[in-house]
Amino acid sequence: MVNESLGTRATASDQQVYIAPSILSADFSRLGEECRALVDAGCDWIHVDVMDGHFVPDITFGPKMCSSLRKHVDCIVDVHLMVSPAERMVESFADAGADVITVHIEAGPHMFRTCQRIRELGKMVGIAVNPGTSAAMIAEYLNLVDLVCIMTVNPGAGGQGFIRSQLNKIRQVKEMLANRNVYIEVDGGITANNSAEVFDAGANVLVAGTAILGDGSTSGVAEYRKNMNAIRRAALSRFTA
Repeated sequence: MVNESLGTRATASDQQVYIAPSILSADFSRLGEECRALVDAGCDWIHVDVMDGHFVPDITFGPKMCSSLRKHVDCIVDVHLMVSPAERMVESFADAGADVITVHIEAGPHMFRTCQRIRELGKMVGIAVNPGTSAAMIAEYLNLVDLVCIMTVNPGAGGQGFIRSQLNKIRQVKEMLANRNVYIEVDGGITANNSAEVFDAGANVLVAGTAILGDGSTSGVAEYRKNMNAIRRAALSRFTA
């Protein structure tokens, strides 16, 4: 079962949206300070993009960094494993304090076993799908997961533009999930200009890097709060109009 400390589960129909800043856009030389500022600014989750230089071109964070980060934040730590094979990394990130561990359907080959292992470790199970992968590829896993992450950019780098064709995939996944109590997370190119249509399509966890943290050269609670509030207000605009 999901760790009860993670709080109340919600769906998009509950008129609630969760903002998950991606620290890929943070100033790495001040990562602890940046994460504390994001929490103080009101983020719901902290999103940690783990890249291995194999599944995606770049290399980013490891378990030791995640363990250090955990000491600075009291919100959900959402670890997105862009690595292949993913199974060998799951236990290390669970030990490092991740609350959510998401693996890519494309990173197989043993996704059932990987999802089951994440559950055994007491963590929330996420499965991610790339823009070029059909939503049908994850159908067999929907009873195993707590979160589906739909990539709206090609994985591997921040600052990319939102791929609008993925809005239909969000709707497809929402329909596939039916009444399952599963988060739909969207990762890539999220801004205040598109958060409403993403939320309307069925997503309720919005990952944003550049739109919240900028280019990494400036930081501060007030600026981060302003940027997160803009994304949240835009997403919820049809309920508050």
